[in-house]
Amino acid sequence: MSTTKKSTLKTFIRSAALAALAATVSIQSYAEDLGIVRLATTTSTYNSGLLDYLLPEFEKANGATIQVIAVGTGKALRMGRDGDVDLVMTHAPKAEAKFVNEGHGVQPRGIMYNDFVLVGPKNDPAGVKSANSIKEALAKVSATQSLFISRGDDSGTHKKELGLWKQAGTKLPFEGYREVGQGMGKVLQISSELQAYTLTDRGTWLAYKTKVDLEIASEGDKGLFNPYQVILVNPAKYDGLNTKGAQALSDWLVSEETQKRISDFRLHGERLFIANAK
Repeated sequence: MSTTKKSTLKTFIRSAALAALAATVSIQSYAEDLGIVRLATTTSTYNSGLLDYLLPEFEKANGATIQVIAVGTGKALRMGRDGDVDLVMTHAPKAEAKFVNEGHGVQPRGIMYNDFVLVGPKNDPAGVKSANSIKEALAKVSATQSLFISRGDDSGTHKKELGLWKQAGTKLPFEGYREVGQGMGKVLQISSELQAYTLTDRGTWLAYKTKVDLEIASEGDKGLFNPYQVILVNPAKYDGLNTKGAQALSDWLVSEETQKRISDFRLHGERLFIANAK
């Protein structure tokens, strides 16, 4: 090989090595900038498998670590109010509006929705399947004193359930009403064991329906709409927040690519969530 060619080859190799080193340094720097992002979210986004499906791609692409704290919406928002997390992903519109209006959260963004369903024993002892609305369905459950398992944990699902009982004109507790203070997956298992009715988000239901001896008893009512939002914890109120990482995650969740992935996520051939970021 000629001296000129050898020199050219060395220059090319050196340039390539420097480029690779620069890229590595850039990625490491970005990873250090993002660091650990603390996300408080509902048990429904966790139990459904959605977060396990989505977040590894963000972590890999950005060098970040997402610390997921899966709790009920009420507790997630309390963690945000205390400055213990960087952002929240929840599904209780009234509680979320209060959280933002009181100055604890900023930049609320709708990211997706699904719906709630009432599930119960296959023999339907309360005759719920003949009901024309969720209001009528719950009225049948209470009128027959059928077993109903409530999460009782101040979650978005629990808040929704209490609102629906109120609309149905039912005074709680009735004889068959049981609060267990558990997440959605555990409540479905308890309801199956006791052959009771319960309200669940559709995502968790699809993740658990082959594991429990229950079936959908009432669905499709417009009152069962279930929207999810992502909200940054207000950096003006708390020190030590990873707002840069939280902002990056929020932006990524509403991006066109991630929105498509949310809508493409399926279990047993059924879509769990419909992306609706604007």
